[in-house]
Amino acid sequence: MPTTSHPQVAECGCATHTRGRKAVAVDPDIKDRTTKRLRRIEGQVRGLQKMVDEERYCADILTQISSVHEALRGVARELLRNHLKHCAATAIRAGDAQADAMYDELVELVYRHGR
Repeated sequence: MPTTSHPQVAECGCATHTRGRKAVAVDPDIKDRTTKRLRRIEGQVRGLQKMVDEERYCADILTQISSVHEALRGVARELLRNHLKHCAATAIRAGDAQADAMYDELVELVYRHGR
């Protein structure tokens, strides 16, 4: 939901750390690019299903799976950058418990996605 001070940026209370959290801010261009990329990835996955159904050569399917992985990693990089720029920065600036919770979240994200 746009605010009056930043009409192009959606804002909400990410720092509350409750179920159903939303980003503190998402640039509309990033959201649009991410949505388009995910739709392309969805098409790639449907293509993979078709390749399996058609009993295509395993190495070709594995190559396409690698392409999907890389595309998802690209989406993750963009979302992580947005998270650091907006959500994490806001929580860290707030200090105290919000900052500590964000540090824990970031460490977990790096651990989980750095494998």
